[in-house]
Amino acid sequence: MSVSKKEWGDYCGYKIYLYTIKSKEILVNITNYGAALVNIFTPDKNGNIDDIILGYDDLAGYINGKTFQGATIGRYANRIGGSVFKLYDVIYNLPANDNGNCLHGGFFGYNNRIWEIGCIGENSVTMKYKSPDGECGFPGAVNIEVSFSVVNDNGLHIYYKAVPNSDTILNLTNHSYFNLGGFDSGDVLDTDLIINADSYTPVDDKLIPTGEIRSVKGTPFDFTEIKKIGRDIKSGLIDGYDHNFVFSSNSEKMAYACHGKSGRTMEVFTDMPAIQLYTGNGLDETGKSGSKVNKFGGFCLETQFSPDTPNKNNFPTCVFKAGEEYNYFTKYIFGVK
Repeated sequence: MSVSKKEWGDYCGYKIYLYTIKSKEILVNITNYGAALVNIFTPDKNGNIDDIILGYDDLAGYINGKTFQGATIGRYANRIGGSVFKLYDVIYNLPANDNGNCLHGGFFGYNNRIWEIGCIGENSVTMKYKSPDGECGFPGAVNIEVSFSVVNDNGLHIYYKAVPNSDTILNLTNHSYFNLGGFDSGDVLDTDLIINADSYTPVDDKLIPTGEIRSVKGTPFDFTEIKKIGRDIKSGLIDGYDHNFVFSSNSEKMAYACHGKSGRTMEVFTDMPAIQLYTGNGLDETGKSGSKVNKFGGFCLETQFSPDTPNKNNFPTCVFKAGEEYNYFTKYIFGVK
């Protein structure tokens, strides 16, 4: 295991770095701009090495990009309906950056922030951000740490810790777009997927949950048995997934993906209560090595609290009290079959 760094550019007078964590099996690059994953290099079944996440070649891509590539998301990942929520009878208005809703913290979420560097270990990098009270309309200041570590050669673990100085809502995630065939290998519709969730949250025409928690059985949202991402993606009910799945247990593997041609596999473990499957429905840009990134070019598995939880009393609460530690993990295990 080893960790190294290099200067990657400047932004508003601040140095931006690219950190590399390398093991025998994988190589991960992370930048302190947006605490974003930039590359995950893994071998296929023939030993060929490819980068399996979408993104950009340089810092400018991450500064100017609009699709949250690889970034740490907050203060509230996913959507808050109508860009407003109430906490203890106080109404908070948020930036409306997505069809009238607040998406991923607003126009300048944590993906647009420069993170400080904390502890650097032999296999890990920790990044820190102090989110001030009132930032993007959210109450309370929050001290945040996100630690990225490569474990047992083929695992990437992300640990989220945050402590607010007053009661607030929190929901952090990572927004990497995976393509297990390689970032430039075409769409992900033939990727096999399991999501270990018996329920999902139906949404309205603005992708805000209705409040119902519905069984996936007999719907296009049933990934409890392995199926290709594209099998039901144009079922008439949906044309691309951007939906939240609710876990009934936090003691099992929560998702599994396999790319048949390359043989690459990915397991996802988390103690978060839900996960968002997004199939890159809005992708239309130039990515790494000048590749054209199109709709369905990658898939996200964003571990999270459910969308619009602050406005849904029946969803597990995302309110954290002053001094209470937000402490969750997401673990990716890569392999071949």
